[in-house]
Amino acid sequence: MMYIRKKKNSSGSLSVQVIQKIDGKYKVVKTLGCATTQHEIEKLVHKAKHEILKLQAQPQLFVSENDIVVDQAFSLLDNTSIQTVGPEIVFGKIYDYIGFNTIKEDLFRHLVIARLAFPLSKLKTTEYLYRFQGTYIKIDAIYRFLDKLNDKLKDQVEQISFEHTKRVLNGNISVVFYDMTTLYFEASDEDDLRKTGFSKDGKHQSPQIFIGLLVGMGGYAIGYDIFEGNTYEGHTLLPFLKKVSEKFNLNKPIVVADAGLLSNDNILALEQNGYEYILGARIKNESELIKKQILSVQFINGGVKSFKKNKTTRLIINYSDTRARKDAYNRNRGLMRLEKQIKRGRLTKSNINNRGYNKYLKLEGEINITVDYEKYNTDSHWDGLKGYVTNTHLKDIDVIENYKNLWQIEKAFRMSKTDLRIRPIYHRLRNRIEAHICVSFAAYSVYKELERVLKKEKSNLSLNKASEITHNMYQITYTLPESKHTKSKLLKMDSDQSELYQIINKNF
Repeated sequence: MMYIRKKKNSSGSLSVQVIQKIDGKYKVVKTLGCATTQHEIEKLVHKAKHEILKLQAQPQLFVSENDIVVDQAFSLLDNTSIQTVGPEIVFGKIYDYIGFNTIKEDLFRHLVIARLAFPLSKLKTTEYLYRFQGTYIKIDAIYRFLDKLNDKLKDQVEQISFEHTKRVLNGNISVVFYDMTTLYFEASDEDDLRKTGFSKDGKHQSPQIFIGLLVGMGGYAIGYDIFEGNTYEGHTLLPFLKKVSEKFNLNKPIVVADAGLLSNDNILALEQNGYEYILGARIKNESELIKKQILSVQFINGGVKSFKKNKTTRLIINYSDTRARKDAYNRNRGLMRLEKQIKRGRLTKSNINNRGYNKYLKLEGEINITVDYEKYNTDSHWDGLKGYVTNTHLKDIDVIENYKNLWQIEKAFRMSKTDLRIRPIYHRLRNRIEAHICVSFAAYSVYKELERVLKKEKSNLSLNKASEITHNMYQITYTLPESKHTKSKLLKMDSDQSELYQIINKNF
C-alpha cells in the first residue's frame, strides 16, 4: 500500500512524498518536490495521487525479503514438481469406492482411469502415465498385460460392478434391460472373432463384433458378453441371461429389450425358461386381425389400449401426439429424399427393398421407378403408435414406464462410444479386444457413479465438464531447504474444480 506524506523541512517548506510500508518500515518511493504555499502544496499532492495510480499499475519497484524467498523457492522447481492429479482425485476415489481397488493390478487401475480422463490409444496412454502420473510403462508391458487381462479379471470386474449396482438399487434387481451394439474395426481383414456381418451403422465392409450389455434400473452395469460379428442378434439373449443369472444368482427378473430381439423363437425360449419380458413390438408385422383392431381405435394423446395375442401374451399400444408429428416429419423427409433421387436418376433396381423409406418405391415395367404414394399415405395411419409385447401381469401403464427406461442402456452405449471412446478398435488379437472392452466396462461403472453423485448433489456440472476440469487440477511437490522434508500441496482450484472436489470428498 502506498501513502502520501508531507514532510516538514528545516527551512520551513514541506516535501510531498510517496511512501510505502515494507517489512514494517516506511521507504520513500518518490519525492514530488517542496512547497511553501498552500496552493503549491495542493498541486504537489495532486501529482502524488497520480503517481501512486501510475505506480500501482506497474510491477513493484522494491522486492521484499518474502518476495526473495518465494522467488528462490520457485527457482528450485521443475516440470516434475507439478503433477496433474485431478483424474486420480476424482476417478481414482470412485474406482476405490466401487471396489475395483480389490483388484491387485496397478496397471488395470491406470488403464481404467486413463480411459476415463484421456480416452486414447494404448500408446498414448503410456505418454499420459509418464506425463501426468510420473509412471513410465513400456507399451510392450501394456500389451503383455492385455494378453492375460480378460481371462484373469473379467469375472472379478463383473462381480464388483454387479455388487455395486445391487448396492445402488438397494438390492432390487427385479427388472433388467438388455441390448446389443456393434463395434467395428479399422483393420479390413477378418479373424475368428471379428466378422463382417449386418451393420447398424452401415459399415458392412468393416470387421465387427457385437457386445451384449445387461443393466439394472437407471443404467447401472450388471454384465456383458462379446459375440462374433456374424451372430444373429436374436440368438444372444437367452444364453446371455442364463449365464448372468447363474453367475449372480438372479431370481428371474423381468427382461426388457427392444424390437430387435422380438421373434417367436425368443419369446418361446423366454417363456419356457420362466422369464417374464417386455419387448418392443413391430406392430405393422402383426396379424391382419390385430392390425385391423388397432386401426379401429380412436386414440387420443397418451391413450393406451391392449390386445390379447394368446393365453399368456398381450400387445399394448400407446399413442402420442408428439410421436405422431415426429413420424409424419420423418416420413415426409424420406419421401422428399426419394423424389429427389428419382429426379436425378440415381435409383436402380437394387434400391427396391424394404429398408427404411425405400419401401415406398415400386418398379413399373423394366426401368420406370416411381414412388408408391398410396403406400406412403396408408402408413400415416400408424403415426404416433408404439407397441409393446409382454407376458407380465403388470398394468399397461407400468409396462410402458418400464420400457421407457430402456433408453438408459442406449445411453450406456452412447457414453461408452463417445465419452469413453470404446470404438473404433485398432487391436487385432482377440484377447486384446476382450481386454479393451473389459477396461471400458469398468470405466463405464465409474462414470455412472460420478453421474449419480452429481445428480444427487444437484450439481450443474455435466459429466463431460467434470471430466475435462480434472485435467487442470494440479499438485506441487517441493522440498523444504532446511529440514529437507518433502511436501505436496494441491494448487488453488477454480470454482468448478472446488465444487467437484467437495462433492467427491463428501461422497467418497
